[in-house]
Amino acid sequence: MASPALQRGRFSCPNGCYVVTTVTSRRTRLFADAANAQEMIRWIKGSDAEGRTWSHAWVVMPDHVHWMFQIRETSLETIVRTTKSRAAKSINAMKSTRGALWQPGYYDQYQRDEGQWLAQAKYILENPVRAGLASTVGEYPFAWCRWP
Repeated sequence: MASPALQRGRFSCPNGCYVVTTVTSRRTRLFADAANAQEMIRWIKGSDAEGRTWSHAWVVMPDHVHWMFQIRETSLETIVRTTKSRAAKSINAMKSTRGALWQPGYYDQYQRDEGQWLAQAKYILENPVRAGLASTVGEYPFAWCRWP
């Protein structure tokens, strides 16, 4: 069960920009497998294509995902739940496995202004460099940002 502290003060602001972090179950390095990482990205893009979100940046790390987006339709909770669920079902089907792929819950941070947006996008893109997965920003194949 997710910590109630994660939900304290949570709100869903129409057209609001959020950074969401969600972690794999037991911090399994699920996305070290490129096919799994690509599948997660497919569902992030699917959320945009279905009109729920407008993504600004993401990074799919081996054991967690950072995703920055604006809400276009529905609620923050529904967006995250739907994306995590669809990715889990799809990855389990690809691997012929069953069970939870995610820790319950997620961490979210509402972005109040463009300065925060840009700082968070920078943090997201630099995450693979800090983790030693890339030597420079832009080198890691499972990170993307709308801004140059």
